[in-house]
Amino acid sequence: MANNNSRRNFLKQSAITTAGIAIGANSVNATISPLSSGSNSKIRMGFIGIGNRGSQLLNMFMQNSDCEVAALCDVYEPYLTRNYSKVHPRYIEMGRVPKMGESFSKPPKYYNDYRKLLDDKDIDAVCIATPDHWHALQTIHAIQAGKDVYVEKPLTQTILEGRKMVEAESKSKQIVAVGLNRRGSPTYQKLAKEVPEGKIGKVTVASAFRISNMFPDGIGKLNPVQPPKGFDWDMWLGPRAARPYQYNIAPYQFRWWSDYSTQMGNWGVHYMDVLRWMMGETAPSAVSSHGGKYVLDHDGDIPDTMHVTFEFSSGAIISFSIFEASSGGLFPWGEVELRGTKGTLHAGENGYRVTPTRKGQFQNWDKLMEAEQYDAKNEMLADGSSENSTAGLIRNFLDCVNTRKTPWCTLEDGHRSTSFAHLANIALATKERLQWDPVKERFLNSEKANQLLHYEYRQPWQI
Repeated sequence: MANNNSRRNFLKQSAITTAGIAIGANSVNATISPLSSGSNSKIRMGFIGIGNRGSQLLNMFMQNSDCEVAALCDVYEPYLTRNYSKVHPRYIEMGRVPKMGESFSKPPKYYNDYRKLLDDKDIDAVCIATPDHWHALQTIHAIQAGKDVYVEKPLTQTILEGRKMVEAESKSKQIVAVGLNRRGSPTYQKLAKEVPEGKIGKVTVASAFRISNMFPDGIGKLNPVQPPKGFDWDMWLGPRAARPYQYNIAPYQFRWWSDYSTQMGNWGVHYMDVLRWMMGETAPSAVSSHGGKYVLDHDGDIPDTMHVTFEFSSGAIISFSIFEASSGGLFPWGEVELRGTKGTLHAGENGYRVTPTRKGQFQNWDKLMEAEQYDAKNEMLADGSSENSTAGLIRNFLDCVNTRKTPWCTLEDGHRSTSFAHLANIALATKERLQWDPVKERFLNSEKANQLLHYEYRQPWQI
């Protein structure tokens, strides 16, 4: 994985908690090797969560000739059986319903409980694309069942979950890759090598943003109702507290409910991952957040306006903004900005632009570097392919299942990048500037904040 050697040495030995990990009664505690029926077999994949994002991943996995779709699992029956005609009309109205109707080389097995899929000895690996609050348990159980795992971002709903996932992986021989898709981008693979080597000088400031004007109604206001036929609401909730079903929670709008996700997790994790990757950072030393639900009059309980600042002991800051009540952009080009002593970098998956910095007060130099433009349209990924970034990550995962090499985005990297979102949300909840110990993964100056590192799971779920 690019830039792996540039990690801060003092963070290479992450704190490992001693508590054991509870596993569901139907799961199997094992560390078996994949492709058990023969080294030349196809990789038999099980897909857990095949709604909007899960269906996208399913179709990208199917483009690989060494992948066999062996099993499907979902809590909504029409998604499981891939029957668009049975999808509730209200879901279709809301959008983000997958087209389905895929043609499988062999009929896959159907499961409405992921634990039963994990008990299936014919499954080599799983793709997990369920809502965020499910990722930790399903990944841990899959590892313990001897399956390799491709799990979607954001990796977790709490920081403690992420560390437990890394612990589970460390006790196994399984391959676990995280779907932070920019890790598969030729642009960012290139920059992750060059920026730490001084491409634009010392970087002291980096930033990114998410803007989407949801004024005035957001996800709307709805009353609790019975879930549609074939939707297992209790299983969807999983470890989260019991509550009545609402159409503006599931299947997709959970992104605006803090019990299940946040936009800092949904979008912020992408940008925090790529920024810290390019800067050679692992974790911040301090964080502060500002904002709130200022405008949108809807059921969602997350901020529609938010600004976060992360500070690093190396001497740099990263800022991230969420504006869901306005529109427009903040940069002249690209999706992230890095400001260095020699130049300013604007980058996106399609390429980047470097603008030489101008001299400031009392300086007599002209410029410290030349302008540069890079377009990635025809560039190759590290594995020699020219697919989009997510397809590249999937190809890398399948290769790693066969070779047992380290994937481009490891579980530790996924945990570290997702932690940025949790740190930001906790800082906003406490209204404090929080000091963070990245080794012990505890706050140094707030017990109130430490109480928010996890939540109590609903029985019988345990971690």
